[in-house]
Amino acid sequence: MTSLPPDETGPVGVRPEPASDQPSEPRREKTEDRRAAIAIAARAIIAEKGLEGLRTRDIAARVGINIATLHYHVPSKEALIALVAESIRDIFRAQYHRRPRQCKTAREMLRMEFEDFAEILTETPSLLLVIGELNERARRDPAIAAIMSPMSQFWRDQLADLLRLGVADGSFRPDIDPVSGAVIITGALTQFSRFPHPAGAADALFSEIERAFARSEV
Repeated sequence: MTSLPPDETGPVGVRPEPASDQPSEPRREKTEDRRAAIAIAARAIIAEKGLEGLRTRDIAARVGINIATLHYHVPSKEALIALVAESIRDIFRAQYHRRPRQCKTAREMLRMEFEDFAEILTETPSLLLVIGELNERARRDPAIAAIMSPMSQFWRDQLADLLRLGVADGSFRPDIDPVSGAVIITGALTQFSRFPHPAGAADALFSEIERAFARSEV
C-alpha cells in the first residue's frame, strides 16, 4: 500500500523481458545501467515536481524505454522509491570512499563530514530536495518510512560513533552524549538544506557546530 499518486498508465505488473542469447554478464550490466538511468530520471522528477508529480510514464519517456520495460525493473511504486533511496545511498557511499578517513582525528573527520555536505549542497542540491521530499512523505506513509528510516538512522549512528571517538581521542568534550549530539548535527544540517542561504552561511554553521562539541583548551 502506498500514498503515492496513482498512475494513469494502468496497474503496475511484472512483465518478463524477451529471452536473449546474449551472455549473462552483458545482460546484467545492461540491467544495472537501466536501473541507474531510471533512478536518475526519478530523482530529477521528484526534485522538479515532488512525489505528487512522479509518474512512471514520465520516467519511461526520460529514459527512452516503454512502460512494460520500466515495470520489469521497478514493478511497484515502493520498488521505485527503494531504487531511488538505493541510488542516493550509493552516491553518499562513493563520496565517502573518495576521501579516506584513516589516520584522522575525530575532529578532522567531522570537518570532512561538513565538507562532504557542502559539496552536495553546492554541486547537487537537487539531491537534498529529493531526500527532503521522501523524508517528509515518510512521516505519513509507512511504506516510504520503512525505506528512508534506515538511511537516516545510519547517518545518525555514524555521527554518534564519530562523537564517541572524539571523546576518546580528546577532540571533543568528555561530557557529550553521542546520540543526542548526532541528532543535533543531523537536524541542523537537514534544516539548513531546506532554504537558500547567503554565501558563507554553511561555513558559519559548520564552525558553530564544531565549537559546540570541541574540547575547550585550558
